[in-house]
Amino acid sequence: MLSIATLTLNPTIDVAYSVPRLSHTDKVRIPPQLADPGGGGINVARVFVRMGGNARCVYLSGGSTGIALDALLDIHQLVRERIVVRGETRISTTILEGETGHEYRLVPSGPEVREVEWQGCLDRLDQISSDFLVMSGSLPHGVPTDFYARAAAAANKRGIRTVLDSSGEALSAGLEAGGFELIKPNLKEFQELVGKKVTDPDAIGEAAMDIVRSGGARLVAVTMGECGGILASEAGVIELAAPQVETASAVGAGDSCLAAMIYGLALGKPDEDAFRLGIAAGAASLITAGTGLAKFEDIEKIYGKPI
Repeated sequence: MLSIATLTLNPTIDVAYSVPRLSHTDKVRIPPQLADPGGGGINVARVFVRMGGNARCVYLSGGSTGIALDALLDIHQLVRERIVVRGETRISTTILEGETGHEYRLVPSGPEVREVEWQGCLDRLDQISSDFLVMSGSLPHGVPTDFYARAAAAANKRGIRTVLDSSGEALSAGLEAGGFELIKPNLKEFQELVGKKVTDPDAIGEAAMDIVRSGGARLVAVTMGECGGILASEAGVIELAAPQVETASAVGAGDSCLAAMIYGLALGKPDEDAFRLGIAAGAASLITAGTGLAKFEDIEKIYGKPI
């Protein structure tokens, strides 16, 4: 069975509400909330397992909310490796306003992580074997900006292919160390990375190729929402259009894309086919309400052929 390990340093309990209309001061009566385990790596694991793979979630968890997160992961039947931290695991909230179709997302920064806690995470990763190590999400307070670079260097030495989906200094420091199989920034994250507001597909492709040539990553996949995505590799640049779907929620679309792309690569699919599978999964996530993420049957339908 295809095997990955995912790392989520700043996980969250994702809570989703649907309301007719937001109104200040007055109580707004709503249907029961939906709650799911979340954070980049955990979301990737959820979709990867749905597609038929095996995923082990390594994550930080603390406080009463951390206990609740553990329980949600068990409900989803995900194999988990918990590193206990002193701070409280965050809760993120998504609110869909029915009358306008607007989606509001409230995302806390997360707890402060002590050195003994993040070092314990590195130690735990050294004991895990998998085909891929997927590091996804933001760094919580207290974790050094080169943490992903350190984790990737150790995994690469053991022959594990590494994937990074982050932003800001964490992404920059990772690429400076190099050696990633894949990075998957969205357009905004990519613009911050290269230091200029590139919007033309040719310019995006060339900037992505620069990362490939420098040895930062073998594959650079830039996702652009309704504008599709661009993939750079040694073979050149590929641009794919976004499937046309009715959006119910944007939560986890990037994570769904990443999970399916890794699944394709793990199957041995050509890079372009794996990228097409990822783009299909991103669209499949959009049609799923709340924090549900992409479903296998929707991914396969949008992809257009058996996976």
